[in-house]
Amino acid sequence: MEKIWNFKKQGDQNEVKHLSAALNVNMVIARLLVDRGIKTYNEAKAFFRPRLSDLHDPFLMKNMKEAVERLERAIEKQEKVIVYGDYDVDGTTSVALMYLFLKERIKEIEYYIPDRYSEGYGISPKSIEYAAENGVTLIVALDCGIKAVEKIEKAKELGIDFIICDHHNPGDRVPNAVAVLDPKQPGCEYPYKELSGCGVGFKLLQAFCMKSEIDLEEIYDLLDLVAVSIAADIVPITGENRVLAYYGLKKLNSDPGVGLQTIINFAGINGSDITISDIVFKIGPRLNASGRIEHGKKSVQILVSDDVDKSDLLGEEIDSFNEIRKTLDRDITQEALDTIENSAELKAMNSTVLYNRDWHKGVVGIVASRVTEYYYRPTVILTESNGLATGSARSVRDFDLYEAIGQCSDLLESYGGHMYAAGLTMRIENIPEFKERFEEIVTRQITDQQQIQSIEIDAKITLSEITPRFFRILKQFAPFGPHNMMPVFVTEDVFDAGTSRCVGKNKEHLKLDLVEPDVNSGIFPGIAFNQSDAYDLITSGSPFDICYSINENEYRGKTSLQLFIRDIKKRESFGW
Repeated sequence: MEKIWNFKKQGDQNEVKHLSAALNVNMVIARLLVDRGIKTYNEAKAFFRPRLSDLHDPFLMKNMKEAVERLERAIEKQEKVIVYGDYDVDGTTSVALMYLFLKERIKEIEYYIPDRYSEGYGISPKSIEYAAENGVTLIVALDCGIKAVEKIEKAKELGIDFIICDHHNPGDRVPNAVAVLDPKQPGCEYPYKELSGCGVGFKLLQAFCMKSEIDLEEIYDLLDLVAVSIAADIVPITGENRVLAYYGLKKLNSDPGVGLQTIINFAGINGSDITISDIVFKIGPRLNASGRIEHGKKSVQILVSDDVDKSDLLGEEIDSFNEIRKTLDRDITQEALDTIENSAELKAMNSTVLYNRDWHKGVVGIVASRVTEYYYRPTVILTESNGLATGSARSVRDFDLYEAIGQCSDLLESYGGHMYAAGLTMRIENIPEFKERFEEIVTRQITDQQQIQSIEIDAKITLSEITPRFFRILKQFAPFGPHNMMPVFVTEDVFDAGTSRCVGKNKEHLKLDLVEPDVNSGIFPGIAFNQSDAYDLITSGSPFDICYSINENEYRGKTSLQLFIRDIKKRESFGW
């Protein structure tokens, strides 16, 4: 599929030159820093050397004092407490974090994860009934609750208090809980707004420890859970999240909790340098699989486990859920793609809306993402649940999916989400009208540019500029993630060294050996996944342009630099 190479807007050249001189780094490194808002020596020092002391005062968060006081009272009176969270990775790590800390201080404490299929997302009526029946007087809700206005009122009538730790945008009203912790709520002057749900829970524990003069090392020991939440929930890795992720990854790589170690073992990444990408693609999907296939409670069980044998048994079960998830994902994705491919009408549309009552609800979000990636247009994948059509939607670059779905709200029972991802539920008989109206909205609003995948380019460099020192500094930009992505470069006029070849089970990938003309900088190895269609171009003897990231490749105990090729273009087809 054709891709646009989109050069990022360059920062002020004077600022770049000043920072280059101050740090004694080349202009490319300085430009990457300025593009990230880093313009002084001290800002660069804070970026490259994050410190836990850089974390903000948790009491700057609205209602933090009230939340801590309510938690203190529950401990003092030994109340019955439930730690409640969503069934995704952010929710289950949040619950594990809070439960592990509080279980040493409260005897009658348990955790509650709602069932994805019978209870759905957020605070469920069933959970409040359960709490009332069992004499629970406090629920600490994490990664959800900011829109549960009526449910919190019902809980109050039953004598149940709520502390809400959420990070989603609030609705028109904020719940009347004992304390609502959410940096995005009106009137909250907390300086960092992009914490994960687990991150907000961490700030509550930080505040509690500070007031009670408890050694903060006790909660720093749980930062591996926070790092997993940050990566899996795709929140920006900037500011406070960068500090938390940096130290959380250190913990994950040196001494993870028993349950996370088990997940790491099953993921096959033990002994390697675990990155944000490893969490996103290997750890996160396994923790998510429990809620998709059976029940999210299994993920919490393994995360709070301190018994290696029990953890291994849970790990086997969770890994089996993940294999089922992968099979469902693959089969349903292929079925969805075949449905479009076999219909001239569907292929010609600017959007995709597909419904199949037999598709598994737990993977429709993943399928929506894959179909969006393949056809690159706003996509809605629906299945049947409890007599209604329910599913997930995904968007393309700069297209406001949430707003488009909102224009169909009269056809929906409920919906929620943001610009790029949403969930929605409607009556099955409304699907044809929704499909027609959604297509009209997308056709009217989407631009030609938004229908072509783009690659954001950080800088144009030569291969000879990729020195060991250059890469050593580049590595210190990690952890990479949203708003701090791994830099992408363009190099023009490269040639095949004569040894490039197709690799992979079906010869679908390219293993490249690249050289620059008239430059004695050696051969640069590269890998281009699923780009074997460029083989004739690169072996033609003509120059071509590449865009790529730089990473390390470990083979037989030896580590070397490798270009991770994002795209390849004919030299004459691209002008700067």
